[in-house]
Amino acid sequence: MRMFGNQSHSSTTNKKQQGQKRGWFVCGGSLKPENLIPGIIIGFIFGVLFDFSSKLNPTSNRRRRRSILSSSSSSSSSSSSNTHNDHDLKMVLVVRQDLKMGQGKIASQCAHAATGLYSDLIQSDRNLLHRWEQCGQAKIVVTCKNQQEMNKLQETAEGIGLPTYVVADAGRTQVSAGSKTVLAIGPGYKSIVDSVTGKQRLL
Repeated sequence: MRMFGNQSHSSTTNKKQQGQKRGWFVCGGSLKPENLIPGIIIGFIFGVLFDFSSKLNPTSNRRRRRSILSSSSSSSSSSSSNTHNDHDLKMVLVVRQDLKMGQGKIASQCAHAATGLYSDLIQSDRNLLHRWEQCGQAKIVVTCKNQQEMNKLQETAEGIGLPTYVVADAGRTQVSAGSKTVLAIGPGYKSIVDSVTGKQRLL
């Protein structure tokens, strides 16, 4: 009888221990809502504290923003100025002074020179015309003394690759037929055109 009692007591003790072990594994391995809610609350509290600390020290953030804005603005301004200089094109119209043309005659001859050169470039270099139009179709009118000086300017311009056009008047008014009245040079980059006509006087 004593042996039977000891066996029953030991068996009940083993069952309790097994039950406790099983219960521990079940509680540790389950993902119940009551186990997740404390973790979410703790994460929320840490997030609020981090945001509050960043608001307490706004100077560092402002300095970073200012440095980024200043660097971006300086880079954009430098790039835009370089782009503007690289794409700044102009045409120069050279008028002969020795022909003693009136203002109206000079205006019409300059118009002939500009439109004549434009028509030539439509056939030969439309890309150049398009870039010149984007720059506002800048045109400058200068003077030369005589036919000899006009010829030298034309040779110099053509020697460095600039397009040219010379107006030969029909001779109906003021000048004799075949007179070369206006030389058109360009469009071309300002620095290149100025190397040819930069010393000529403005009309």
